[in-house]
Amino acid sequence: MPMGKALELTDENFQISIQNGYTLVDFWAPWCPPCRFIGPIIEELASTYEGKMTLGKINVDHNQHTALKYKVMNLPTVILFHNGEVVEVIVGARNKNQYGQAIDRHLLAGV
Repeated sequence: MPMGKALELTDENFQISIQNGYTLVDFWAPWCPPCRFIGPIIEELASTYEGKMTLGKINVDHNQHTALKYKVMNLPTVILFHNGEVVEVIVGARNKNQYGQAIDRHLLAGV
């Protein structure tokens, strides 16, 4: 099965990357054990939702401007955007089903 790939986001490409449709962004850091736990989950979701939405990851150590803009204080933080607007924030590690339920709730509602 081909795997989708989460986009590597940066302060420079972040705003343009979240403008169209739904985008789920994983705010993470390499020193964060729960971030390493959900990394593979985000990649699986990128495959599951390929063609329906965009998934991305942003390293907060290298992209502090974006982390500050969205008030990311704890890691991991996953934010779901719709056309550039925040529609849901999930702080702390969750399992694949919990992230999938949050995504499906918004995709099905067409928010």
